[in-house]
Amino acid sequence: MRGCWLKRERRDTCLLLVAGWGMGPEPFAGLTGPDRDLYLLFDHQDLTLPEPGHLWEYDQVELLAWSMGVWVAATTLAPFAKRFASATALAGTLHPIDDRLGIPAAAWMEMEEQLDETMLKRFYASMFTEKKELRRFLAHRPERTLASLKNELKSLRRQVFAAPVPEDLFTRRIVTSRDRIFPPRNQLRAWGKDRCQRQPWPHFPPSLLEHPAL
Repeated sequence: MRGCWLKRERRDTCLLLVAGWGMGPEPFAGLTGPDRDLYLLFDHQDLTLPEPGHLWEYDQVELLAWSMGVWVAATTLAPFAKRFASATALAGTLHPIDDRLGIPAAAWMEMEEQLDETMLKRFYASMFTEKKELRRFLAHRPERTLASLKNELKSLRRQVFAAPVPEDLFTRRIVTSRDRIFPPRNQLRAWGKDRCQRQPWPHFPPSLLEHPAL
């Protein structure tokens, strides 16, 4: 796992953003969280947390985990759960590769076994419902090699099935009802209808770039 500061202005609050599979800092480089510094975790080829210098010196740390980052955050950040002022799960579940509670296994394996540039672009397109949002993402797409992306897929699958289902450390769970990556009905089943809120967003909500506190 890698980490980097997206914004560091010595604010009182820091937002810790745990990204999903295939990401890098490039799509999030323009984030300007209101009155928050921003630290990003990405590239989950292993689950070793980097040393986030000074992260715990903030008055408040808020957690936002997106997509595959929901499982990654719950798996790796449980020892720090009490330090988070809030913890939001967005467009992901604690059962990330699951026919009923996450991404269907066949879809995951197809991506893992057949990933090439064409399939990657189809995946990117599936994250959005508006072409302008896709264009904005592609203008700052993650600078990752196909080899690293394939390795991340394989590593995540192995780690998901080798580990127990993590505890739910989230205080807020957002289901993206226009999601074409994590099926909305699976998100609802995973969290329970009374424990989550639904938003009419695609897998990569525009608000993730515009207002990361959601």
